[in-house]
Amino acid sequence: MPEVVVYATQTCPFCTMARNLLEGKGVEYQLIDVGNDRAMWAELQAKTGRNTVPQVFVGEHHVGGFDDLSAADNSGELYKLLAG
Repeated sequence: MPEVVVYATQTCPFCTMARNLLEGKGVEYQLIDVGNDRAMWAELQAKTGRNTVPQVFVGEHHVGGFDDLSAADNSGELYKLLAG
């Protein structure tokens, strides 16, 4: 299974929903808290072109935020990404 990385903050409800979705599927992931790290936040923004969290990556594939993750789950795309 490719590595799953979630960029998030501690107070973001969409971040919590993304983590809950992944955990509900038994997916292990690396959580990177960008809430108090301006440099990491700037790096994330440069990497994704977005200024919101969560931002979810499966391997090198940028899934996007919670809405994108949920849509990928509903369409079956998330399963394909996780299968590698």
